[in-house]
Amino acid sequence: MNPTDRDKEPFRVGVLSVVKHDYHPRAIAAHPRFELRFVADEESRPDWTHERNALFAEEFGIPYLRAVKDALGTEKIDAVAVSPEAERHCELAIKAAERGLHVVVDKPLSTTIAACDSLVDAVRENGVQCLVWNRNYLPALIQAREAVRSGKVGRLKAIHCDFYFSKDAGPPLGTRKEGDPPIEWLERQLEAHADGSDGGVGASPMGELEVEGVYPLAYVDLLTEGAAVEKVFARTASHFHQAHADNEVDDLASVVMEIEGGIIGSLCIGRIGAESHPDIGEIKIRLVGTDGAAVISEARPEVSIHYKGQPDNDFRNRRIADRNNYLLAENFARAIDGEEEPVLGCLAARNICAVVTAALESAETGRSVEVDNRKK
Repeated sequence: MNPTDRDKEPFRVGVLSVVKHDYHPRAIAAHPRFELRFVADEESRPDWTHERNALFAEEFGIPYLRAVKDALGTEKIDAVAVSPEAERHCELAIKAAERGLHVVVDKPLSTTIAACDSLVDAVRENGVQCLVWNRNYLPALIQAREAVRSGKVGRLKAIHCDFYFSKDAGPPLGTRKEGDPPIEWLERQLEAHADGSDGGVGASPMGELEVEGVYPLAYVDLLTEGAAVEKVFARTASHFHQAHADNEVDDLASVVMEIEGGIIGSLCIGRIGAESHPDIGEIKIRLVGTDGAAVISEARPEVSIHYKGQPDNDFRNRRIADRNNYLLAENFARAIDGEEEPVLGCLAARNICAVVTAALESAETGRSVEVDNRKK
């Protein structure tokens, strides 16, 4: 990827809520083609959202505006970075797109296909770009894509992804005592914010397929060159964490996929707990083609750091050469310039939502389910 034109005026960006995670507004701010102008959210939001928004705004020396409509109507900006609770992603992104603003939005795009469809329509009708945050520019993924495109494995026949994420999610399954109330989802997410394990932020409980499934499914989309997942069969369980069991959402799942072009796909995903793995987790992609096969470890390249007196909770494995966030911001800038397409646009993310929706239905019914794909 060639760098964008640094001599151009930076794109002015408004941040629409920053209560889920702040990594993608930070990545946008760190890129020389972008400049943050404000944070905005609705006055009616609860106190904890205002606290997070205000802290981010103060850190970057920009105003915090408590009315999204007014901010979009009066502030001169070119794009927005959207990172509220997952159920509000499309709502805020649509408001921006209808103002003719480009959108970069946190994952997952939504938990409902209807909300995704509304955003896809707004983006198309207003001629703006939309990038959904992903991990497709990790070094291992870049090399995997090159291996497929170069024909090293021949024509792709099968793809499998393990996405076991070694983060905790509160008390282990089975620790709730008789008579204790079930764990309230949002309270647990707010508690988890301090250590970054609050992936499913929002009032509605979200399992790992909904929270993290976009990552491995985006790998499948990338490595199959956008081939549609046509049918799925899935199994889910609340196996590791009490919060997931109490809220009847998965922390472990497997999905088998029939993919356009005769490709067979499969996915295993889980939030397996910090004690289950010495690294970030078992995250690997396996490719089988007509002329060969490949196994890609998502964490590579990495180094392990050990030293005398090292705290037990110190993370010993460190990724190196990881420019994913910078390259995503670069991709967004180039998309706005009209030079390339978003590496994960809202239509592709909408179809990933449809895969997750079909998988959850399959797990509930015990039957294979056709995916409600959308072509344009």
